[in-house]
Amino acid sequence: MNALKNRVQLIGNLGNKPELIILESGKKLTKFSVATNETYKNAKGEKVTETQWHNIIAWNKTAEIIESYLDKGSEVMIEGKLTSRSYENENGEKRYITEVVCNEILMLGNK
Repeated sequence: MNALKNRVQLIGNLGNKPELIILESGKKLTKFSVATNETYKNAKGEKVTETQWHNIIAWNKTAEIIESYLDKGSEVMIEGKLTSRSYENENGEKRYITEVVCNEILMLGNK
């Protein structure tokens, strides 16, 4: 049952080109967003599509693969865990962000 705790699976398209960051420690980090779509019919019977945006980060070898092979619009399946963190922006305001830390990625279809 432990393997099911805090597990996220998403299928969607990259909203931007992945950004590779090399930290002072030498670790590699890639940041990008993935859009997922949900389609349903509203009360009037009209087809409605809602898009959700998800912030994704990946580390080390996974980060390198993502940066090398994926681009804006690429369709992917992401598996990882949900994390939240906070930081202060340049104005000293506290900001909160929720991200999916990617453990595995599967490249689907064509861009």
